[in-house]
Amino acid sequence: MAKQVLPYKDSDQNKKEQVRQMFDTISGKYDGLNRLITFGTDTFWRKRLIRLVSSQNPASVLDIATGTGDLALAFGNTSAREIVGLDLSPGMLEIGKKKVASRGMQKKINMVLGDSEALEFEDHTFDAVTVAFGVRNFENLEKGLSEIHRVLKPGGILAILETSVPEKKFFKWGYQLYGKYALPVLGKLFSAEGTAYSYLSESAAAFPYGEEFNNILGKIGFIGMKHEPQTFGVATIYTATK
Repeated sequence: MAKQVLPYKDSDQNKKEQVRQMFDTISGKYDGLNRLITFGTDTFWRKRLIRLVSSQNPASVLDIATGTGDLALAFGNTSAREIVGLDLSPGMLEIGKKKVASRGMQKKINMVLGDSEALEFEDHTFDAVTVAFGVRNFENLEKGLSEIHRVLKPGGILAILETSVPEKKFFKWGYQLYGKYALPVLGKLFSAEGTAYSYLSESAAAFPYGEEFNNILGKIGFIGMKHEPQTFGVATIYTATK
């Protein structure tokens, strides 16, 4: 079981409440900071995930921890007919809804407030479920993954993009230095919220990745787990089937 890392160590709130507060706080700067701290590579990782999922031609897609809706919007340009973007942060969703409206995709993409660990959908609802940089924010990882398994149709695909730790020593060393020192400074400099970006770094380092995460997916009931490290292993795309 991964060590639980919290955004605000001196808070009495549980992790879910803290994560909601954190993302509400940084929502206005989130997109720009994502591009900055990943040097733009997060856009390429998302495109890779979209290609993997769209190759299955899903008609319905649930994007969990959708944030400001980048992944949901990308699915709007595929053959998917129904896309739901779900997030627990009202601040992030508000920005996402504006982006959806600005592209005239309100009929195809529905942005909803919701809890990934208590999804308000019937069993076997979606052909595909995606999560980009969100599963490490789950308060109860196995509960959240079980909910995903429940709402996914038999034969449906799960695709997760998440941070990971490079295996090679040189890249691992650089990754750790960047996460520990540079990332919080950039967060504070551009959003006045260094605490949030310290959390993002710490939670990434503590989160299970590679085969360890595949084993958790298998425990939940998924099959055919695969993982593809991205950019020297600083992120990984996981796919699995129900």
